[in-house]
Amino acid sequence: MARVGLSAERLARAGAELADEVGFEQVTVSALARRFDVKVASLYSHVRSSHDLRVRIALLALEELADRAAEALAGRSGKDALAAFANVYRDYAREHPGRYAAARFRLGPAAAAASSGPRHARMTRAILRGYEVPEPEQTHAVRMLGSVFHGYVDLELAGGFDHSAPDPAESWSRILDALDALLRNWPPTPPTD
Repeated sequence: MARVGLSAERLARAGAELADEVGFEQVTVSALARRFDVKVASLYSHVRSSHDLRVRIALLALEELADRAAEALAGRSGKDALAAFANVYRDYAREHPGRYAAARFRLGPAAAAASSGPRHARMTRAILRGYEVPEPEQTHAVRMLGSVFHGYVDLELAGGFDHSAPDPAESWSRILDALDALLRNWPPTPPTD
C-alpha cells in the first residue's frame, strides 16, 4: 500500500530539493527514502528506479526553467531578450545548482520530446528571429548560445573565476554584449556546391 501523501510528483519535488542540497548525482531512491523516513520499497510504487527519479527531476527542472524564461522574455526583443533569457539560466543555476544539473540530464527520445526542452528551443529561436538570423542558421546559433550560457555557468559554479579579476558579473555582461554584436552580424549561410 502506498504511504499517504507520497506521489511521484511529491518525490520528484523532494528529489529536486535534495539535489540542490547534495548534488544531482547523489539523488537516489535510497537517499529519498531516508529523507521521508520510509523503507526504499515503499517508494517503488511511485518511481521505478533512481534513473526514473532523476528523469522526473530533470523534467521538473526543465519546466521550471522554461516558465521562468517565458516570463522573463515577455515583451522583450533584441539584446534585452537575450540578456533576460541568459540571466534566467545563470540565476537558476546559482539558486538551484542541483536542479540546474538535472536540467542537463540526458533524456531518452520520448522523455525529451515530452519535456519542456522544446519550449527552450522555441524561445531561443524567437530571440534569434528578432536578430533576423535566417532559419537555416538558427540551429547553429541555438547551439552556440547554449554552449556559452552553460559553459560559463558551469565554470562559475565550479569556482573557475573565484581567483581572478574582474568580477564574474562584469565578464558575463561583456559576453552578452559580444553575443548581441555577433547575432546582429551573423555570417551568411555558406553557399553549397
